[in-house]
Amino acid sequence: MSIFKTYDIRGIYPDQLDEELIYKIGKSFVQILKEETLKEKLTIVIGRDMRLSSPSLSKKLIEGIIDTGSDVIDIGLVSTPTFYYSIGKFKADGGLQVSASHNPKEYNGVKAVRANAYPMGLSNGLDKVRDLCTKNEFEKVEQKGQVINKENVVNSIVDYSLKYYNFNIKPLKVVADVANAMSSPDLDNLFEQLPCELIKMNFELDGTFPVHQADPFQEKNIVDIKRKVIEEGADLGIATDGDGDRIFFIDDKGELVEPGIIRGIIAKVVLQHNPGSKICYDIRPGRITKDMIIENGGIPIVTKVGHSLIKIQAIKEKAPFSGESSGHFFMKTNNGFFECPLIIALIIMDEISKNGKLSEIIKPLQRYSHSGEINSIVEDKEEKMKELEKVFGDGSKVSWLDGISIEHDDYWFNVRASNTEPLLRLNLEATSKEKMEEMTKKVVEIIRKI
Repeated sequence: MSIFKTYDIRGIYPDQLDEELIYKIGKSFVQILKEETLKEKLTIVIGRDMRLSSPSLSKKLIEGIIDTGSDVIDIGLVSTPTFYYSIGKFKADGGLQVSASHNPKEYNGVKAVRANAYPMGLSNGLDKVRDLCTKNEFEKVEQKGQVINKENVVNSIVDYSLKYYNFNIKPLKVVADVANAMSSPDLDNLFEQLPCELIKMNFELDGTFPVHQADPFQEKNIVDIKRKVIEEGADLGIATDGDGDRIFFIDDKGELVEPGIIRGIIAKVVLQHNPGSKICYDIRPGRITKDMIIENGGIPIVTKVGHSLIKIQAIKEKAPFSGESSGHFFMKTNNGFFECPLIIALIIMDEISKNGKLSEIIKPLQRYSHSGEINSIVEDKEEKMKELEKVFGDGSKVSWLDGISIEHDDYWFNVRASNTEPLLRLNLEATSKEKMEEMTKKVVEIIRKI
């Protein structure tokens, strides 16, 4: 089944993912957790996003779980971070979130986690869920489980976030674009507790994404908020994705702040509270993060790309924080280790309140020039990466942790294969814009050479 991806389940509704299949997913998930926990009866948290197919899929998913004799805590419409938080809050054995994140409206999917939001991906459980769905052989139980409805969990995660550190936020003007998606209730609730002016863009939940796709990683989707920040004379812009687990920031000049710089600022603050700690970050270029971890007395730990992989590594390393270049920022909480965009936003607003304009804060941190992610269609991805090592590897540091990373004194890059498409993804960084442009052109020429 191609909808079972490396980190979660995603497919077009109803062609690839429908009510019949999601019913089996629910039953299979419970069976796997029963085998792992040796429990006869489990409690599973179920949440969903605002996509048009989510109510019917969620209903059938819940049916599948209670038909195994296990109980469901239905938390309704929630962002993915609120879903993660709820699993620990309610001391559940695991959870399933119906969402396809930033994918277009035709898609839906499922994110699966164990107790304390510990991730389940294709390499550590989703493969077994897939196989059980294919076999379609489930034990019958005499007594069904029950459904417990829990509403307004968002109030709890907002309260927790506000108390995470001793924040002292001034009356800032903030523009937020949530793309008609699941960060709307989270940010609405958060800003009700702050002395800030919130200028809302696309806050009405709408699973058709009427204005733009809920993916701030694409420049076309943040053009409007960048313009709005300038028009309003705002201190900050916040853009979030479809299920609310990724967050991006626009400075007071209407420019996107590189996620690597945001990650470095968060690392600095976290290290003030956790001196000498390990901080994890993914292997894609963003050297400023490593610089700031070291400068602030931390230990930098490089991980593979992928939210579930970086979480697992960070938990293993006992890191209080980790960050991914795609806007995923993870914090250690009382309820697990997962994306905490509200805490991240509070830290950034607190830094602005203490130190002035964000554009001035980041100026000395803009030490390197980044290519952005460049995708190329390549059939034999492994062979092409070996060719890159031959061409650019001499006199460099080479790593095969996740794809190939090649590091020279004045430029460095990572090339890794897409898990779902015949693509190679290049991210290159250099000590100057000229060097970045020169080497990006050379590396792309090799990648696209037939």
